[in-house]
Amino acid sequence: MGLLGNIFGQKSDTNSNEKKALPWIALSTVDQLEDIANKSKAKTQVIFKHSTTCGISRMVMNMFTSSYNFSESQIDLYYLDLLSFRSVSDEVGYKFQVVHQSPQLLVIRNETTVAHASHGAIAEVDLNSFV
Repeated sequence: MGLLGNIFGQKSDTNSNEKKALPWIALSTVDQLEDIANKSKAKTQVIFKHSTTCGISRMVMNMFTSSYNFSESQIDLYYLDLLSFRSVSDEVGYKFQVVHQSPQLLVIRNETTVAHASHGAIAEVDLNSFV
């Protein structure tokens, strides 16, 4: 299974203990950021910025994936491969007023970043309080 299959939750036939698939939405264009801001008026938008070459980022993403328990009707969950889409990552920081980190989680409501965290602190973000 390829890297994108792992990230976006495709199942492998070789492992019976598959991790649950999350409803990731690929974040790959700057134009999507305006859509995220607009959608945040009605529903919580979450961006997970991930470095595909960083072991810590992978560990945090796995921890986040295993604890995530929201439906698509509650939260829109975006995945940003910041190495492949560096300009998008830069614009995320500018538009949502956060300093770049990796890994990083941003919670957007009413066009504003209402919470953000990086590294191990991502586990401490209580997404329930934003649904």
